[in-house]
Amino acid sequence: MKRYQALLAAATCSIMLSGCAAALVGATAVGISAATDSRSLGTQLDDQTIELRVIRKLKGDSRLDDTRIQVVAFNRSVLLLGQVSDSSLYDLVNHLVRNTEGVSKVHNELRIAPVIDVAQISKDTWITSKIKAQLVADENVKAVHIKVITENNEVALMGLVSPEQARQAIDIARNVSGVTQVIDAFQ
Repeated sequence: MKRYQALLAAATCSIMLSGCAAALVGATAVGISAATDSRSLGTQLDDQTIELRVIRKLKGDSRLDDTRIQVVAFNRSVLLLGQVSDSSLYDLVNHLVRNTEGVSKVHNELRIAPVIDVAQISKDTWITSKIKAQLVADENVKAVHIKVITENNEVALMGLVSPEQARQAIDIARNVSGVTQVIDAFQ
């Protein structure tokens, strides 16, 4: 009986420690991400707050239920990607976002089109991965300072980099298979 209790205790400790390890790895990843970001920690927190405010506003309006809208805030600029069914919804989203506390600029890249399907979302994820890998491999680009967002084969690039690095990142993205357009949202 004691042997089973010892095994149970060892298994419990193992599970608990693996949970701690996962939490530690996650916390470390967040810390590294915050440390390598070109924005101050305060600006990063402001951007997260802006994203949450915008998302809350958009989710709170039932007219936008049948849309797909990605919201990315960077240095108080908000990038909108996705699909809406008509120009009145496009204008509504623009109005809601522009009137959100903390937003200084809006890059509205919404398209009046049907909402993309899961297969397209998967393709977009693959495109983003390929671009990020190539940015990391390029010695002339600080990939950690660049956000890559793909929506329906259109790639948006955001970040605080030099004009030369921005040009190089745009060139890399343009030459990835499947990309139909590159949106320059660099600051």
